Amino acid sequence: MNKNILLIIIFVMSAIAGCSSSEDFTGSGEEFLYTEGLRSITVSNWGRSILIFQQLEAQFPFGQFAEQSQLELIYAYYRNSEPEAARAAADRFIRLYPDSESLDYAYYMKGMAYYSEDARILGRYLPTDPSKRDPGKAKESFADFSQLLNLFPNSEYSPDARARMVYLKNLLADYEVHVAEFYIERQAYLSSLNRARYVVENFQGAPAVPRALEIVAEMYLRMGLNDLADSTIEILALNFPDSQQLTEEGDFIVSTQITDPSFLYSMSFGLLGSNKKDAPLAPTQRPVRIANQEEFTIPETERPRSILNVISLGVLGDAGTTDENTDSESEQ
Repeated sequence: MNKNILLIIIFVMSAIAGCSSSEDFTGSGEEFLYTEGLRSITVSNWGRSILIFQQLEAQFPFGQFAEQSQLELIYAYYRNSEPEAARAAADRFIRLYPDSESLDYAYYMKGMAYYSEDARILGRYLPTDPSKRDPGKAKESFADFSQLLNLFPNSEYSPDARARMVYLKNLLADYEVHVAEFYIERQAYLSSLNRARYVVENFQGAPAVPRALEIVAEMYLRMGLNDLADSTIEILALNFPDSQQLTEEGDFIVSTQITDPSFLYSMSFGLLGSNKKDAPLAPTQRPVRIANQEEFTIPETERPRSILNVISLGVLGDAGTTDENTDSESEQ
């Protein structure tokens, strides 16, 4: 019984869609087309409204409703999840009506087309993180809103556009940090440094800035640029004293683990095994400054690994690094 009802519903919906798509408005008056288009928008029949306003544009390109129908068409494309068509319609309106009082609305909808796309298609159904996806459309949307604010700072749409730009700025900053962390795991320290510095220099006020500063400091340490690392750590401690990579004394904690899923972890979809690998990607001890001297020195408790230890992958030979307790025991 339920299957029969479902088939009937599908048939009825198909018939309605077929009737809508086969409607022919050729020869209809301009006012009739405009009224029908608005009626379709009122009932959220976006496909039919697009069809009607396209017909109105084709038959009456210079009519009394031509300008307003172009605006309605932009909105219908937007609500019908056709961002490319909405942006194209907005660009066409801006080109055809440069002196229109509704020009700010066209710029606003152009930015909204890409702003809402992810939320419509993916975010509504899947628990995805938009900061981990391609930021190209977010950048486009940010640029469109920025253009609106530059051209129409007093527009009624400017406050909303400004608020959306804050979200987009934070989104782009998070994306850059994700990329920087990706480079860390692949030991591409310079690339990671450049990404993190870009966040610090261009996204001030974003929540991702503290993490970006942590990455900058760590990359400087791993590259042996200790003066730059010290100055970065001072900035981090001054502005973000609650950073998880700072001890209570203000010392910087260097990460020594990278993501490296084991075979068991991958095959069990994260239920067994581990996805972390201990890897001394950075010095376990910071170089210390000798009193009254400018140069740095390596602590005496560290010495290089022997050739045998390197060749045997750490199984044989001298590992190089010893602690003070071992030295004191050997002396006794």
